[in-house]
Amino acid sequence: MRPRITSVGLIMRPNPADNFEYPAHIDRASLDALPGGSGVYLFRDRHGVPVYIGKSVNIRSRVLSHLRTPEEEAMLRDSCRVDYMRTAGEIGALLLESQLIKQLQPAWNVRLKEIAEAFALKLEEGAARPRIVGSGEEDFDDRHSVYGLFTSRNAADEGLRALARRHGLCPALLGLETAVRGRACFAHQLGRCRGACIGSESAQAHLTRLRAALEELQSLVWPHAGRIGIVEQDEGWRQVHVIDRWCYLGTLEGRRTKLKRAAKHFIDIDTYRILARPLLLGELRIVALDA
Repeated sequence: MRPRITSVGLIMRPNPADNFEYPAHIDRASLDALPGGSGVYLFRDRHGVPVYIGKSVNIRSRVLSHLRTPEEEAMLRDSCRVDYMRTAGEIGALLLESQLIKQLQPAWNVRLKEIAEAFALKLEEGAARPRIVGSGEEDFDDRHSVYGLFTSRNAADEGLRALARRHGLCPALLGLETAVRGRACFAHQLGRCRGACIGSESAQAHLTRLRAALEELQSLVWPHAGRIGIVEQDEGWRQVHVIDRWCYLGTLEGRRTKLKRAAKHFIDIDTYRILARPLLLGELRIVALDA
Protein backbone atom coordinates (compact mmCIF):
# COMPACT_ATOMS: atom_id res chain seq x y z
CA MET A 1 0.00 0.00 0.00
CA ARG A 2 1.40 3.38 -1.03
CA PRO A 3 1.16 6.44 1.28
CA ARG A 4 -1.95 8.46 0.52
CA ILE A 5 -3.94 11.35 1.95
CA THR A 6 -7.54 10.69 2.95
CA SER A 7 -10.22 12.56 4.85
CA VAL A 8 -8.70 11.30 8.09
CA GLY A 9 -5.17 12.39 7.23
CA LEU A 10 -1.99 10.83 5.82
CA ILE A 11 -1.96 7.04 5.80
CA MET A 12 1.61 5.64 5.70
CA ARG A 13 2.61 2.22 4.43
CA PRO A 14 3.72 0.08 7.40
CA ASN A 15 7.45 -0.63 7.62
CA PRO A 16 8.07 -4.40 8.09
CA ALA A 17 11.30 -3.59 9.95
CA ASP A 18 9.31 -1.90 12.72
CA ASN A 19 7.96 -5.27 13.85
CA PHE A 20 11.13 -7.29 13.20
CA GLU A 21 12.40 -9.42 16.05
CA TYR A 22 15.84 -11.02 16.10
CA PRO A 23 15.76 -14.83 16.38
CA ALA A 24 16.14 -15.50 20.10
CA HIS A 25 18.37 -18.55 19.59
CA ILE A 26 21.04 -16.65 17.58
CA ASP A 27 23.60 -14.86 19.75
CA ARG A 28 22.57 -11.19 19.69
CA ALA A 29 26.09 -9.95 20.47
CA SER A 30 27.42 -11.63 17.32
CA LEU A 31 24.73 -9.86 15.27
CA ASP A 32 25.37 -6.48 16.87
CA ALA A 33 29.09 -6.83 16.06
CA LEU A 34 28.52 -7.22 12.31
CA PRO A 35 30.19 -4.41 10.29
CA GLY A 36 28.85 -2.55 7.30
CA GLY A 37 31.84 -3.24 5.02
CA SER A 38 32.89 -5.97 2.60
CA GLY A 39 33.70 -9.48 3.65
CA VAL A 40 32.49 -12.98 4.40
CA TYR A 41 30.03 -14.08 7.08
CA LEU A 42 29.60 -17.52 8.62
CA PHE A 43 26.43 -18.85 10.25
CA ARG A 44 27.62 -21.38 12.87
CA ASP A 45 25.78 -24.08 14.80
CA ARG A 46 26.03 -24.72 18.55
CA HIS A 47 29.28 -26.62 18.02
CA GLY A 48 30.84 -23.75 16.06
CA VAL A 49 30.60 -25.62 12.76
CA PRO A 50 29.71 -23.38 9.78
CA VAL A 51 26.30 -24.25 8.32
CA TYR A 52 26.25 -21.44 5.74
CA ILE A 53 28.87 -19.07 4.32
CA GLY A 54 28.13 -15.97 2.28
CA LYS A 55 29.74 -12.73 1.13
CA SER A 56 28.64 -9.14 0.71
CA VAL A 57 29.88 -5.60 0.27
CA ASN A 58 27.80 -4.85 3.38
CA ILE A 59 28.00 -7.76 5.79
CA ARG A 60 25.52 -6.42 8.35
CA SER A 61 22.83 -5.60 5.81
CA ARG A 62 23.16 -8.97 4.07
CA VAL A 63 23.02 -11.02 7.28
CA LEU A 64 19.94 -9.15 8.51
CA SER A 65 18.25 -9.88 5.19
CA HIS A 66 18.80 -13.61 5.88
CA LEU A 67 17.05 -13.21 9.23
CA ARG A 68 14.04 -11.67 7.51
CA THR A 69 13.72 -14.36 4.81
CA PRO A 70 11.11 -17.05 5.62
CA GLU A 71 12.59 -19.40 2.98
CA GLU A 72 15.79 -19.62 5.04
CA GLU A 73 14.07 -20.60 8.27
CA ALA A 74 15.53 -24.12 8.25
CA MET A 75 19.09 -22.80 7.90
CA LEU A 76 18.46 -20.26 10.65
CA ARG A 77 17.18 -22.99 13.00
CA ASP A 78 20.59 -24.67 12.69
CA SER A 79 22.42 -21.42 13.50
CA CYS A 80 23.48 -20.14 16.91
CA ARG A 81 25.78 -17.26 16.03
CA VAL A 82 27.24 -15.36 13.07
CA ASP A 83 30.94 -14.62 12.63
CA TYR A 84 32.57 -12.52 9.95
CA MET A 85 35.88 -11.94 8.16
CA ARG A 86 36.45 -8.48 6.68
CA THR A 87 38.05 -7.84 3.31
CA ALA A 88 39.20 -4.60 1.73
CA GLY A 89 36.88 -5.03 -1.25
CA GLU A 90 34.41 -7.18 -3.16
CA ILE A 91 37.00 -9.25 -5.05
CA GLY A 92 38.57 -10.37 -1.79
CA ALA A 93 35.14 -11.31 -0.45
CA LEU A 94 34.34 -13.38 -3.55
CA LEU A 95 37.68 -15.22 -3.43
CA LEU A 96 37.52 -15.88 0.31
CA GLU A 97 33.92 -17.11 0.15
CA SER A 98 34.79 -19.59 -2.60
CA GLN A 99 37.86 -20.82 -0.72
CA LEU A 100 36.10 -21.23 2.64
CA ILE A 101 33.11 -23.08 1.18
CA LYS A 102 35.44 -25.61 -0.45
CA GLN A 103 37.46 -26.01 2.73
CA LEU A 104 34.64 -26.13 5.30
CA GLN A 105 31.81 -27.71 3.24
CA PRO A 106 28.88 -25.99 5.06
CA ALA A 107 25.67 -27.99 4.87
CA TRP A 108 23.44 -25.20 3.52
CA ASN A 109 25.76 -24.04 0.72
CA VAL A 110 24.89 -25.67 -2.58
CA ARG A 111 27.35 -23.98 -4.93
CA LEU A 112 31.16 -23.73 -4.81
CA LYS A 113 31.65 -26.87 -2.68
CA GLU A 114 33.94 -28.69 -5.10
CA ILE A 115 36.95 -27.55 -7.12
CA ALA A 116 35.59 -28.01 -10.62
CA GLU A 117 38.07 -29.62 -12.98
CA ALA A 118 39.39 -27.47 -15.81
CA PHE A 119 40.37 -28.78 -19.23
CA ALA A 120 42.80 -27.72 -21.93
CA LEU A 121 44.30 -28.85 -25.24
CA LYS A 122 47.77 -30.41 -25.06
CA LEU A 123 49.98 -30.82 -28.11
CA GLU A 124 52.84 -33.16 -27.27
CA GLU A 125 56.19 -33.20 -29.04
CA GLY A 126 55.93 -35.22 -32.24
CA ALA A 127 52.13 -35.38 -32.20
CA ALA A 128 50.02 -34.19 -35.13
CA ARG A 129 46.92 -33.47 -33.09
CA PRO A 130 46.22 -32.15 -29.56
CA ARG A 131 44.51 -34.20 -26.89
CA ILE A 132 42.22 -33.01 -24.11
CA VAL A 133 43.73 -33.02 -20.61
CA GLY A 134 42.16 -32.28 -17.23
CA SER A 135 43.66 -30.14 -14.48
CA GLY A 136 44.02 -33.20 -12.28
CA GLU A 137 46.48 -34.79 -14.69
CA GLU A 138 50.17 -34.50 -13.93
CA ASP A 139 51.17 -32.91 -17.25
CA PHE A 140 48.49 -30.19 -17.11
CA ASP A 141 51.03 -27.70 -15.73
CA ASP A 142 53.34 -27.92 -18.75
CA ARG A 143 53.01 -24.30 -19.85
CA HIS A 144 54.83 -24.91 -23.14
CA SER A 145 52.39 -27.48 -24.55
CA VAL A 146 49.00 -26.77 -22.91
CA TYR A 147 46.59 -24.38 -24.58
CA GLY A 148 43.22 -22.86 -23.74
CA LEU A 149 41.02 -23.24 -20.69
CA PHE A 150 37.63 -24.96 -20.77
CA THR A 151 35.00 -25.94 -18.21
CA SER A 152 34.38 -29.46 -19.60
CA ARG A 153 35.72 -32.03 -22.05
CA ASN A 154 32.85 -31.23 -24.39
CA ALA A 155 33.74 -27.53 -24.26
CA ALA A 156 37.38 -28.38 -25.05
CA ASP A 157 36.28 -30.52 -27.99
CA GLU A 158 34.11 -27.69 -29.29
CA GLY A 159 36.98 -25.27 -28.77
CA LEU A 160 39.19 -27.39 -31.02
CA ARG A 161 36.44 -27.59 -33.65
CA ALA A 162 36.04 -23.80 -33.58
CA LEU A 163 39.81 -23.41 -33.95
CA ALA A 164 39.75 -25.71 -36.98
CA ARG A 165 36.97 -23.68 -38.60
CA ARG A 166 38.69 -20.32 -37.99
CA HIS A 167 42.06 -21.40 -39.34
CA GLY A 168 41.07 -23.82 -42.09
CA LEU A 169 42.61 -26.80 -40.30
CA CYS A 170 41.77 -30.35 -41.31
CA PRO A 171 39.21 -32.05 -39.01
CA ALA A 172 40.39 -35.47 -40.20
CA LEU A 173 44.00 -34.83 -39.18
CA LEU A 174 42.79 -33.43 -35.86
CA GLY A 175 40.76 -36.57 -35.15
CA LEU A 176 37.46 -34.70 -35.30
CA GLU A 177 36.12 -36.90 -38.10
CA THR A 178 37.03 -40.30 -39.51
CA ALA A 179 39.86 -40.08 -42.02
CA VAL A 180 39.51 -42.16 -45.21
CA ARG A 181 42.77 -42.69 -47.08
CA GLY A 182 42.79 -40.81 -50.38
CA ARG A 183 39.49 -39.07 -49.72
CA ALA A 184 39.10 -35.40 -48.80
CA CYS A 185 37.46 -34.51 -45.50
CA PHE A 186 34.02 -32.90 -45.52
CA ALA A 187 35.49 -29.49 -44.61
CA HIS A 188 37.71 -29.62 -47.74
CA GLN A 189 34.62 -30.27 -49.86
CA LEU A 190 33.17 -27.08 -48.38
CA GLY A 191 36.37 -25.12 -49.04
CA ARG A 192 37.24 -24.92 -45.32
CA CYS A 193 40.31 -27.18 -45.32
CA ARG A 194 43.48 -26.61 -47.34
CA GLY A 195 43.76 -30.29 -48.24
CA ALA A 196 46.18 -31.76 -45.73
CA CYS A 197 43.92 -34.84 -45.73
CA ILE A 198 44.70 -35.52 -49.42
CA GLY A 199 48.26 -34.21 -49.58
CA SER A 200 47.52 -30.78 -51.06
CA GLU A 201 49.11 -29.35 -47.91
CA SER A 202 52.06 -31.07 -46.23
CA ALA A 203 51.64 -32.53 -42.75
CA GLN A 204 54.44 -30.26 -41.51
CA ALA A 205 52.78 -27.13 -42.90
CA HIS A 206 49.50 -28.16 -41.28
CA LEU A 207 51.26 -28.77 -37.95
CA THR A 208 52.91 -25.34 -38.13
CA ARG A 209 49.54 -23.68 -38.67
CA LEU A 210 48.03 -25.75 -35.86
CA ARG A 211 50.73 -24.59 -33.43
CA ALA A 212 50.15 -20.96 -34.42
CA ALA A 213 46.40 -21.37 -33.91
CA LEU A 214 46.91 -22.94 -30.47
CA GLU A 215 49.15 -20.05 -29.43
CA GLU A 216 46.08 -17.82 -29.65
CA LEU A 217 44.61 -19.79 -26.76
CA GLN A 218 47.73 -19.73 -24.63
CA SER A 219 46.89 -16.46 -22.86
CA LEU A 220 43.66 -18.00 -21.59
CA VAL A 221 45.60 -20.58 -19.58
CA TRP A 222 47.45 -17.86 -17.66
CA PRO A 223 48.37 -14.53 -19.28
CA HIS A 224 51.11 -13.68 -16.77
CA ALA A 225 54.72 -14.76 -16.28
CA GLY A 226 54.07 -15.95 -12.72
CA ARG A 227 52.00 -15.11 -9.67
CA ILE A 228 50.16 -11.79 -9.51
CA GLY A 229 48.71 -9.79 -6.64
CA ILE A 230 45.32 -8.09 -6.91
CA VAL A 231 45.34 -4.96 -4.75
CA GLU A 232 42.27 -3.70 -2.88
CA GLN A 233 42.15 -0.82 -0.42
CA ASP A 234 39.56 0.44 2.03
CA GLU A 235 40.25 3.62 4.00
CA GLY A 236 43.97 3.01 4.14
CA TRP A 237 43.68 -0.75 4.70
CA ARG A 238 45.50 -2.59 1.91
CA GLN A 239 45.17 -6.23 0.91
CA VAL A 240 46.95 -8.12 -1.88
CA HIS A 241 45.19 -11.27 -3.08
CA VAL A 242 47.73 -13.71 -4.53
CA ILE A 243 46.70 -15.60 -7.67
CA ASP A 244 48.64 -18.17 -9.69
CA ARG A 245 47.16 -19.88 -12.76
CA TRP A 246 43.59 -19.10 -11.65
CA CYS A 247 44.18 -20.45 -8.16
CA TYR A 248 43.67 -18.20 -5.11
CA LEU A 249 46.63 -18.81 -2.80
CA GLY A 250 45.74 -16.37 -0.02
CA THR A 251 45.91 -12.70 0.95
CA LEU A 252 48.82 -10.55 2.12
CA GLU A 253 48.30 -7.56 4.41
CA GLY A 254 50.19 -5.53 6.96
CA ARG A 255 53.75 -6.77 7.40
CA ARG A 256 53.03 -10.13 5.84
CA THR A 257 54.89 -10.31 2.53
CA LYS A 258 55.00 -14.03 1.75
CA LEU A 259 52.60 -16.96 1.64
CA LYS A 260 53.45 -20.55 2.39
CA ARG A 261 53.71 -22.32 -0.94
CA ALA A 262 51.43 -25.31 -1.45
CA ALA A 263 53.07 -28.46 -2.79
CA LYS A 264 50.61 -28.40 -5.71
CA HIS A 265 47.63 -26.26 -6.55
CA PHE A 266 45.01 -26.60 -9.22
CA ILE A 267 43.30 -24.22 -11.59
CA ASP A 268 39.96 -23.35 -9.98
CA ILE A 269 37.23 -22.59 -12.50
CA ASP A 270 35.34 -20.58 -9.85
CA THR A 271 38.37 -18.30 -9.40
CA TYR A 272 38.61 -18.02 -13.19
CA ARG A 273 34.95 -16.97 -13.35
CA ILE A 274 35.47 -14.36 -10.64
CA LEU A 275 38.59 -12.79 -12.15
CA ALA A 276 38.72 -13.40 -15.90
CA ARG A 277 36.38 -10.62 -17.02
CA PRO A 278 37.60 -7.80 -14.70
CA LEU A 279 41.22 -8.73 -15.46
CA LEU A 280 40.55 -8.72 -19.20
CA LEU A 281 38.83 -5.32 -18.96
CA GLY A 282 41.64 -3.85 -16.86
CA GLU A 283 39.30 -3.14 -13.95
CA LEU A 284 41.63 -4.55 -11.28
CA ARG A 285 44.86 -3.15 -9.92
CA ILE A 286 47.51 -5.87 -10.16
CA VAL A 287 51.16 -6.18 -9.17
CA ALA A 288 53.63 -8.81 -10.36
CA LEU A 289 55.01 -11.12 -7.68
CA ASP A 290 58.03 -13.41 -7.70
CA ALA A 291 57.37 -16.40 -9.94
